[in-house]
Amino acid sequence: MDKVIAPHTAGDPMNNTKWLNCRLSDIQDELESSHRVSKPVISRLLRARDYRLRANRKQIDSKAQHPDRDCQFKYIQHQRKEHAARRQPQLSVDTKKKELIGNFKNAGQVWCQEPIAVNTHDFKQDSLGRAVPYGIYDQQFNLGTICLGRSADTPAFAVDSIAFWCATERLERFPDATAILIEADCGGSNSARARAWKWYLQEKVADQFGIAVMVCHYPNRYIQMEPHRTSPF
Repeated sequence: MDKVIAPHTAGDPMNNTKWLNCRLSDIQDELESSHRVSKPVISRLLRARDYRLRANRKQIDSKAQHPDRDCQFKYIQHQRKEHAARRQPQLSVDTKKKELIGNFKNAGQVWCQEPIAVNTHDFKQDSLGRAVPYGIYDQQFNLGTICLGRSADTPAFAVDSIAFWCATERLERFPDATAILIEADCGGSNSARARAWKWYLQEKVADQFGIAVMVCHYPNRYIQMEPHRTSPF
């Protein structure tokens, strides 16, 4: 067995990692002249030699993280504890995967006698529009809300979704709330650099409902974000 797999063995001499650049059927063909061996037997023999079916793993990072990146996460954690102690709502927001509206294929199965026929291709011009799901997660009650829009992923739509939550679920779970903490990433409609996002939060949430709004953005992986950049409204 070792003589057969030796020509097909490659690896890294620095860490003794080895792999085969052939298939089980190739090994079976080479052994066929002297031994009749099935593929399951070959698989067990390879496993006995510490070979496994493995996929590539993303571990090598060409860029180093900023040494002060953890500072923002500590600040966010501090704000979470402070708002929780005062029984104020804490939301985590993000835009979910966008989907074309129409007769298109989606993952999943359903019990039926005949499969449902859908379009062969997912062309945008064949759709009725594009669904934009905006997710709002209530961290204290472990409840999520999805607002669907047919427009683009804009700051106006993002804030409208938060305002809808404030007008409905906030009144049910936090009727006496005077402040709200919103956690968001640094991209998309709720970007840290989107001025419209901050403007609409002030106009449609802070002013309309009379509550103080604090936004904490998760820091970019390679860019430093100081705690004082967190924007209170």
